[in-house]
Amino acid sequence: MKFTIYQETRQGPRKSNQDRVAYVYSRDALCMVVADGMGGHLHGEVAAQIATQFIAEAFQREAQPRLADPVRFLLDAITNAHHAIIDYANVRNLLETPRTTCVACIVQDGAAYWAHVGDSRLYFVREGRIETQTKDHSRVQLLVDAGRIREEAVAAHPDRNKIFNCLGQMNPPRVDLSRRTMLKHGDIILICTDGLWGPLTGRNIVEGLLRAEIMTAVPQLLDQAEMRAGKDGDNASVVAMTWAEEDDAVASDWISTQTMRPDDFKSTIEQFGRTVPPTTGGYLSDDEIERAIEEIRTAIRKHTK
Repeated sequence: MKFTIYQETRQGPRKSNQDRVAYVYSRDALCMVVADGMGGHLHGEVAAQIATQFIAEAFQREAQPRLADPVRFLLDAITNAHHAIIDYANVRNLLETPRTTCVACIVQDGAAYWAHVGDSRLYFVREGRIETQTKDHSRVQLLVDAGRIREEAVAAHPDRNKIFNCLGQMNPPRVDLSRRTMLKHGDIILICTDGLWGPLTGRNIVEGLLRAEIMTAVPQLLDQAEMRAGKDGDNASVVAMTWAEEDDAVASDWISTQTMRPDDFKSTIEQFGRTVPPTTGGYLSDDEIERAIEEIRTAIRKHTK
């Protein structure tokens, strides 16, 4: 495989960052995941952490060096992450289970497969246009589907953040799965939370990606989203990948996996920890952090094959 990839998460004006991002790749496959947690003190962060960590670690176990079935992997990993979140809430005797959105993408054999729950999005961009994007599991998207509002009105609608499908909800989540999509040189896959797509239109995102390589373009898009959102902004997180054909000549900063060992992995899993300064009132003690880390590990282990 040959590609370039970039990830970043920003807290914005919020008191804590409940988004989590990760990517991990083997010689023959790549996994990208973004989650946007929801819940009070600490717990939204934990739900998003469980989702990203569970999927990334499952990929490392199963991609040896490729997945037997990418679609089945996505369905099983996201569903089991949901059950791990439920178990975490039960262990803590929480009155309300923390929840999170999730969007994940697998690239293997020159093709992409993706899945999502909630309103974190995937954009598939080819030759300067959005070929496809995921459909939000939100009340306002239902209004779009019914023809009651236009797509352009989604970002400003008061019900934009009311989602009806997520990990951690009472019933098993509905996981929307894509078809197998073959990739061409220059194709871009961008997955993100609503902190990016809320302030920016699809056209804004594509125009930003056309101005520069993703290593430069994505930080600029996040700057633009933060500026537009202002004090009402949300956490904003992105993982973006540009694909190249194996024989194509590319710059030296592109990743080539040809020389990796079959059992080797490269990973950038965001670790759980102290994500807010003490002045915000959201400070976590060392004991809270260590306890949360251990409870996350326990919840994940219970649903690990």
